[in-house]
Amino acid sequence: MKVDIKEIKKLKELAGVGLTDAKQALETAGGNFEKALEAMRAKGLTKAEKRGDRETRCGIVDAYVHDGRIAACLELNCETEFVAKTPDFKELAHYLAMQIASMNPLYVSLEDVPAEDMKKVKKEVEKELADKPAEMREKIGEGKIKKHFEEKVLLTQKYILDDSKTVEEFIKAYIAKTGENISVKQFKRIELGVTE
Repeated sequence: MKVDIKEIKKLKELAGVGLTDAKQALETAGGNFEKALEAMRAKGLTKAEKRGDRETRCGIVDAYVHDGRIAACLELNCETEFVAKTPDFKELAHYLAMQIASMNPLYVSLEDVPAEDMKKVKKEVEKELADKPAEMREKIGEGKIKKHFEEKVLLTQKYILDDSKTVEEFIKAYIAKTGENISVKQFKRIELGVTE
Protein backbone atom coordinates (compact mmCIF):
# COMPACT_ATOMS: atom_id res chain seq x y z
CA MET A 1 0.00 0.00 0.00
CA LYS A 2 1.26 3.46 -0.95
CA VAL A 3 1.26 6.00 1.88
CA ASP A 4 1.58 9.78 1.65
CA ILE A 5 5.05 11.14 2.55
CA LYS A 6 3.39 14.04 4.43
CA GLU A 7 1.60 11.54 6.67
CA ILE A 8 4.89 9.66 7.24
CA LYS A 9 6.68 12.87 8.25
CA LYS A 10 3.80 13.92 10.50
CA LEU A 11 3.81 10.51 12.23
CA LYS A 12 7.61 10.66 12.60
CA GLU A 13 7.36 14.03 14.38
CA LEU A 14 4.47 13.15 16.66
CA ALA A 15 5.73 9.71 17.69
CA GLY A 16 9.44 10.52 17.80
CA VAL A 17 10.40 7.60 15.53
CA GLY A 18 12.40 7.19 12.32
CA LEU A 19 10.96 7.57 8.81
CA THR A 20 11.14 3.84 8.10
CA ASP A 21 9.28 2.98 11.31
CA ALA A 22 6.66 5.62 10.57
CA LYS A 23 6.17 4.30 7.02
CA GLN A 24 5.86 0.69 8.22
CA ALA A 25 3.37 1.69 10.91
CA LEU A 26 1.17 3.47 8.37
CA GLU A 27 1.34 0.53 5.98
CA THR A 28 0.49 -1.93 8.79
CA ALA A 29 -2.43 0.29 9.86
CA GLY A 30 -3.76 0.35 6.27
CA GLY A 31 -3.15 4.09 6.00
CA ASN A 32 -5.14 4.85 9.18
CA PHE A 33 -3.08 7.66 10.75
CA GLU A 34 -4.61 7.49 14.26
CA LYS A 35 -4.13 3.71 14.47
CA ALA A 36 -0.51 4.05 13.31
CA LEU A 37 0.15 6.86 15.80
CA GLU A 38 -1.24 4.78 18.68
CA ALA A 39 0.94 1.81 17.67
CA MET A 40 4.05 4.00 17.44
CA ARG A 41 3.41 5.68 20.79
CA ALA A 42 2.98 2.30 22.45
CA LYS A 43 6.23 1.11 20.87
CA GLY A 44 8.03 4.32 21.87
CA LEU A 45 6.84 4.10 25.48
CA THR A 46 8.00 0.49 25.65
CA LYS A 47 11.44 1.62 24.51
CA ALA A 48 11.30 4.47 27.05
CA GLU A 49 10.80 1.91 29.85
CA LYS A 50 14.00 0.14 28.77
CA ARG A 51 15.95 3.42 28.74
CA GLY A 52 15.01 4.10 32.37
CA ASP A 53 18.17 2.48 33.73
CA ARG A 54 20.65 4.47 31.64
CA GLU A 55 22.69 7.14 33.43
CA THR A 56 21.74 10.79 33.13
CA ARG A 57 24.75 13.05 33.69
CA CYS A 58 23.94 15.98 31.43
CA GLY A 59 21.01 18.37 31.52
CA ILE A 60 19.83 21.83 32.45
CA VAL A 61 18.47 23.89 35.32
CA ASP A 62 15.22 25.67 34.48
CA ALA A 63 12.94 28.01 36.42
CA TYR A 64 9.37 29.21 36.18
CA VAL A 65 7.97 32.27 37.98
CA HIS A 66 4.22 32.76 38.27
CA ASP A 67 2.93 36.30 38.78
CA GLY A 68 5.97 37.28 40.86
CA ARG A 69 4.58 35.24 43.79
CA ILE A 70 5.52 31.59 43.16
CA ALA A 71 8.70 30.22 41.62
CA ALA A 72 9.97 26.75 40.85
CA CYS A 73 13.46 25.71 39.86
CA LEU A 74 14.48 22.20 38.81
CA GLU A 75 17.44 20.19 37.57
CA LEU A 76 16.44 17.98 34.65
CA ASN A 77 18.97 15.42 33.45
CA CYS A 78 19.51 13.44 30.25
CA GLU A 79 22.31 11.33 28.77
CA THR A 80 24.00 13.78 26.37
CA GLU A 81 24.69 17.51 25.96
CA PHE A 82 23.17 17.28 22.49
CA VAL A 83 19.72 16.40 23.86
CA ALA A 84 20.08 18.87 26.76
CA LYS A 85 20.32 21.70 24.21
CA THR A 86 17.29 20.68 22.13
CA PRO A 87 14.08 22.75 22.18
CA ASP A 88 12.09 19.62 23.19
CA PHE A 89 14.21 19.08 26.30
CA LYS A 90 14.02 22.75 27.29
CA GLU A 91 10.25 22.67 26.74
CA LEU A 92 9.93 19.63 29.02
CA ALA A 93 11.97 21.36 31.75
CA HIS A 94 9.72 24.42 31.51
CA TYR A 95 6.51 22.36 31.72
CA LEU A 96 7.86 20.48 34.74
CA ALA A 97 8.81 23.76 36.49
CA MET A 98 5.22 24.93 35.87
CA GLN A 99 3.93 21.67 37.37
CA ILE A 100 6.05 22.14 40.49
CA ALA A 101 4.97 25.78 40.91
CA SER A 102 1.31 24.83 40.50
CA MET A 103 1.07 21.53 42.41
CA ASN A 104 3.75 21.94 45.12
CA PRO A 105 5.10 18.37 45.28
CA LEU A 106 7.40 17.45 48.17
CA TYR A 107 9.36 14.58 46.59
CA VAL A 108 10.50 13.61 43.09
CA SER A 109 9.55 9.90 43.41
CA LEU A 110 8.13 7.47 45.97
CA GLU A 111 11.70 6.28 46.62
CA ASP A 112 12.53 9.80 47.87
CA VAL A 113 9.90 9.70 50.64
CA PRO A 114 11.80 9.46 53.95
CA ALA A 115 11.38 6.09 55.69
CA GLU A 116 10.01 7.74 58.84
CA ASP A 117 7.25 9.51 56.85
CA MET A 118 6.36 6.24 55.13
CA LYS A 119 6.26 4.39 58.49
CA LYS A 120 4.05 7.08 60.01
CA VAL A 121 1.50 6.83 57.18
CA LYS A 122 1.60 3.01 57.29
CA LYS A 123 0.84 3.07 61.04
CA GLU A 124 -2.09 5.46 60.52
CA VAL A 125 -3.48 3.24 57.73
CA GLU A 126 -3.01 0.05 59.82
CA LYS A 127 -4.87 1.69 62.71
CA GLU A 128 -7.67 2.79 60.37
CA LEU A 129 -8.03 -0.73 58.92
CA ALA A 130 -7.62 -2.69 62.17
CA ASP A 131 -11.17 -4.09 62.04
CA LYS A 132 -10.82 -5.45 58.46
CA PRO A 133 -9.78 -9.05 57.64
CA ALA A 134 -5.98 -9.51 57.30
CA GLU A 135 -6.01 -10.28 53.54
CA MET A 136 -8.06 -7.14 52.87
CA ARG A 137 -5.91 -4.93 55.12
CA GLU A 138 -2.79 -5.43 53.00
CA LYS A 139 -4.46 -4.65 49.66
CA ILE A 140 -6.52 -1.73 50.91
CA GLY A 141 -3.54 -0.45 52.92
CA GLU A 142 -1.26 -0.34 49.86
CA GLY A 143 -3.90 1.61 47.95
CA LYS A 144 -4.40 4.11 50.78
CA ILE A 145 -0.66 4.68 51.18
CA LYS A 146 -0.25 5.17 47.43
CA LYS A 147 -3.19 7.60 47.39
CA HIS A 148 -1.77 9.54 50.38
CA PHE A 149 1.52 10.21 48.56
CA GLU A 150 0.05 10.59 45.04
CA GLU A 151 -0.22 14.38 45.22
CA LYS A 152 2.99 14.80 47.25
CA VAL A 153 5.22 12.99 44.72
CA LEU A 154 5.98 14.81 41.45
CA LEU A 155 6.07 11.70 39.22
CA THR A 156 2.71 10.35 40.45
CA GLN A 157 0.85 13.68 40.24
CA LYS A 158 -1.67 14.21 37.44
CA TYR A 159 -0.06 16.38 34.78
CA ILE A 160 -1.63 19.87 34.96
CA LEU A 161 -2.07 20.36 31.20
CA ASP A 162 -3.47 16.84 30.59
CA ASP A 163 -4.90 15.09 33.64
CA SER A 164 -5.38 11.85 31.70
CA LYS A 165 -1.70 11.13 32.39
CA THR A 166 0.73 11.34 35.27
CA VAL A 167 3.88 13.46 35.20
CA GLU A 168 5.89 10.24 34.84
CA GLU A 169 3.89 9.27 31.72
CA PHE A 170 4.36 12.80 30.35
CA ILE A 171 8.15 12.49 30.81
CA LYS A 172 8.16 9.03 29.17
CA ALA A 173 6.65 10.56 26.02
CA TYR A 174 9.73 12.83 25.83
CA ILE A 175 12.03 9.85 26.51
CA ALA A 176 10.44 8.13 23.51
CA LYS A 177 10.83 11.32 21.44
CA THR A 178 14.49 12.04 22.33
CA GLY A 179 15.69 8.44 22.54
CA GLU A 180 17.43 9.14 25.85
CA ASN A 181 16.68 8.53 29.50
CA ILE A 182 15.45 11.67 31.27
CA SER A 183 15.17 12.19 35.02
CA VAL A 184 14.32 14.96 37.46
CA LYS A 185 17.27 15.22 39.83
CA GLN A 186 15.96 17.87 42.24
CA PHE A 187 13.61 20.83 42.55
CA LYS A 188 12.81 23.76 44.81
CA ARG A 189 9.59 25.75 45.09
CA ILE A 190 9.36 29.20 46.66
CA GLU A 191 6.15 31.05 47.51
CA LEU A 192 6.08 34.69 48.57
CA GLY A 193 5.57 35.00 52.33
CA VAL A 194 5.74 31.23 52.97
CA THR A 195 8.74 29.75 54.75
CA GLU A 196 9.37 26.09 55.43
